[in-house]
Amino acid sequence: MARLNKDILFLVFEELQDNAKFLFSCLMVNRIWCETVIPILWKNPWRYTINYYNKKSLYSILTSYLSNDIKETLTKKGIKISSQSLAFDYLSFCRSINIEIIDDIISIGPLLEYNRFLLQEQIYSFLIKKCPEIKYLNVCGTYEILHLPEAKFRLESIYELTCDTLINPRYFYRLAHICQQVQRIIIVNKNLKANSGTTKLIEYQKNLKYFEWVDEFEVENDMYYYWEMLEDPYTEIFNAVKKHANTLNHFQFENSSDNYNDNGDYTFLQDALLELHNLKTLKISSPLFSNNDNFNKKLEMVAYRNLEFIEIDFIYIYQVNYIIKNSLFLRELRINCFYVEKDTFNDDSFNFIRTIYENCFLIEYLTIPMFPLFETYFIEFEKLLKKCQNLRSLYFKKEYYEKGKNLEYGDYLSNVLTKEASINLRQIGIPHGIRFSLETLEAFLEKWKGRPAISIFLVEFYIYQTDSYMKLVNKYKIDGVIKDINI
Repeated sequence: MARLNKDILFLVFEELQDNAKFLFSCLMVNRIWCETVIPILWKNPWRYTINYYNKKSLYSILTSYLSNDIKETLTKKGIKISSQSLAFDYLSFCRSINIEIIDDIISIGPLLEYNRFLLQEQIYSFLIKKCPEIKYLNVCGTYEILHLPEAKFRLESIYELTCDTLINPRYFYRLAHICQQVQRIIIVNKNLKANSGTTKLIEYQKNLKYFEWVDEFEVENDMYYYWEMLEDPYTEIFNAVKKHANTLNHFQFENSSDNYNDNGDYTFLQDALLELHNLKTLKISSPLFSNNDNFNKKLEMVAYRNLEFIEIDFIYIYQVNYIIKNSLFLRELRINCFYVEKDTFNDDSFNFIRTIYENCFLIEYLTIPMFPLFETYFIEFEKLLKKCQNLRSLYFKKEYYEKGKNLEYGDYLSNVLTKEASINLRQIGIPHGIRFSLETLEAFLEKWKGRPAISIFLVEFYIYQTDSYMKLVNKYKIDGVIKDINI
């Protein structure tokens, strides 16, 4: 493989550019591989999950680009500067400036704040000149790169912008006038107050396709107190996002569990969702959606025809039905927790199964609320398994529980999955309240022979940590029936 054509290698490595471990290992194969992978690694070298603060080699590379005069001046001030020669012109491949990470790398050198500022001035000055085309910009650090004379010309072509809401609004006003073709915007919210600058930045965009909002402010006091202190950092900017409904295809909202407040007002999020009809990807990590009639009626009227990926923490089953009923291209549906209303659960879960096999038959990854052991549900679920032939991952959620029927559920699932499931099914998730007896599990695994190896995730894994179950599992692992199981 080391002798593969260089052009072919480049295409392979580009496909694997998100796999940092693989790319870094390629550097050590031979010179051809190293020469091929370096431009890919250095296209956006600050994106990888490594500790940049400890990367002295990156500090050496950056300071190596300084002119001899500047090196001499900085050295006299006690700043350590690399004098090594470089094997590659690394920055000629770079299309990214991440101020937060570059600041960390710079801090490896000078200890005094003023000396660090001097080094920042020099490094960012040559970075913005040296990088042939800047596509990725992260301005979450301390240095205000917009003050550089070349900024207006060099930053016009930004494709992806990451920022936080603690930055001065005036900085965003300048960004908005320079960068108007940004397609991906990631905003890290660390501010309890609204930042009008971020709103203006969103308003000025002409082709926004990807919007991601991440709440990362620290809750110092009681959650309810924190929510009362919020001066609504959301409504203004999410109203601006709605104006990009025709171009936006990725919407992501992340509110960490530490910041959840079930009594908080999330209508800004629901209002935005009602407008964003062209989405392909929808990710929402927040408390439960509102259960008011007005929102539900509007949600039922929206047609999300392009959705391919949905990931939501908490949502009512019938609200999921409303969202996916027109999503013919849906590939993945990941729901962490389906909320139920006891009076309508039977109808809602029944309709959910039917909606999937009638409208989402291309589904590959599916979370599904467990349903009652009634014949009508069996018929519908069998239709789902027969119709959804692309299904690779099936995770059941315990939203319904009948005391004393744990083993009966296990018997049913083992039979129906071996009988009706697609040959593509490779992952199964089993929730609390469903249990496989030793005999049922053995029968299931025996019938699974001849299919691709199965991975099984068990919520109640501790039940199976006995000698009998472990012996059975090891046997079918050796036989290639089980790929992985968490016991």
